Amino acid sequence: MEVPSAMEPPSPDELRSPPSPTGRGNLEHPAITFREAFWTWCRVALLSFGGPTGQIAVMHRILVEEKKWISEHRFLHALNYCMLLPGPEAQQLATYIGWLLHGTRGGLTAGTLFILPGFVAILVLSIIYAEFQQTVLITALFFGLKPAVMAIVVEAVLRIGKRVLKNGVMLAIAAAAFVAIFFFEAPFPLIIATAGLIGFVGGAYWPDLFHVIKGHAEADGPPEHVVDRAAVNRQVSVMRTILIANVWLVLWFLPLAVVTLVFGPQSIFVTEGTFFSKAAVVTFGGAYAVLPYISQEAVYRYGWLKPAEMLDGLGMAETTPGPLIMVVQFVGFMGAYRNPGELSPLAAGVLGSIITVWVTFVPCFLYIFAGAPYIERLRGNKWLSCALSAITAAVVGVVLNLAIWFAIHTLFLQVTEQRIDWLGTLAALVEGQRPSAEMQIGSAGPNPLNLRLLWPHFDSLSLGSLVIGGFALLLVLRFRANLLVVLGLSVAIGAIWLVCGLR
Repeated sequence: MEVPSAMEPPSPDELRSPPSPTGRGNLEHPAITFREAFWTWCRVALLSFGGPTGQIAVMHRILVEEKKWISEHRFLHALNYCMLLPGPEAQQLATYIGWLLHGTRGGLTAGTLFILPGFVAILVLSIIYAEFQQTVLITALFFGLKPAVMAIVVEAVLRIGKRVLKNGVMLAIAAAAFVAIFFFEAPFPLIIATAGLIGFVGGAYWPDLFHVIKGHAEADGPPEHVVDRAAVNRQVSVMRTILIANVWLVLWFLPLAVVTLVFGPQSIFVTEGTFFSKAAVVTFGGAYAVLPYISQEAVYRYGWLKPAEMLDGLGMAETTPGPLIMVVQFVGFMGAYRNPGELSPLAAGVLGSIITVWVTFVPCFLYIFAGAPYIERLRGNKWLSCALSAITAAVVGVVLNLAIWFAIHTLFLQVTEQRIDWLGTLAALVEGQRPSAEMQIGSAGPNPLNLRLLWPHFDSLSLGSLVIGGFALLLVLRFRANLLVVLGLSVAIGAIWLVCGLR
């Protein structure tokens, strides 16, 4: 008997209960048509507000509880895999379940529909922001939005930290990651790679200290083997995996080759496509984890936007459906809008936005379609779980950096950044020279060899931002309010505050 390939999803027959003795099939769990799945994914996409936690909750309610298309254990099994991948886990989970239901076209449909409403919304908001940024309406909108986003990021630090900071080793990794990125601006990929290596090696010698994040199967008992067997016990087709990987790699990089030929290798579109392609493979830990890296590069290295504008973009992503990582679309739009080359600023912004979204999400489909069978076999690997635990601990430090960075630039209208060339100073002292002021403190761009210090001007404190931020933090932490409610109330208070002539 021929064994089906692991890359092929189960047939609709595998997704329903065994046929009844009458031979008429089981009417309780009929086959799921592609048309029905399409409209269900549209519904999921339109309700996917509130970040990955809210989006996963929406999918669970609709697919597990309401539709009963997938079992609880199978859903969590898929989620565990997606959380191991770089990229937005909620979008990848939708792609994974769509693939299980209807193969490649099901995965493409679910994954694409999940990001489409957010793409359209952020594109429209980006155009309005760029063209009418100085208007009173836009100013009032983002005045209340920024401190609310600041509160949401603080909540993310506490939520992720509670999950993983369970011993001194995890706390030390988080603290080291914070110091590395906040004071020395160490590259985010380097922090993640170092943490993963520490977790992998540490797990081999001290598993009790490093095996902090456990899979659902380990935490909640054995899975329902009858439900999971179809996913776990399939044969792996290496040739098919190679074919799928090659197809998606071509789809990933072909647009970059085209814009290189049309606009030249130095164009903003090639720069953005290359940068966000690199970001797409290091986004472990969710959007909050990679935002400091994107902010650091986009603001300080490339100068595409200002620190406060990064907060505005995050506010857009928080208030629209779809993955939070869609904030990169705003960054890509503004970078191209301000460096249009031969195109008009608006046309360049739209093209930059499209390229950024393309190179950010095409890898997600590659990971799901090519990697699922192999990751299924590694799900119980404790060394891999130890590496993930250390990475997540480092992510806590990185997100704390983001929270402090956002807070300083939100609460204070003026912030001075100083960079101390400590290696240059040390070299001069060794040679017996007196280090100059220019050598010690400068305003050059970020360099991991420099020590960065942020000095807020306390006389520029924004009382309105402080009040709104405190109120939003109270809503999020004490009352567990819905994020849309928090953002809506903060925007309303901010608008009233400005109308009253206050700052």
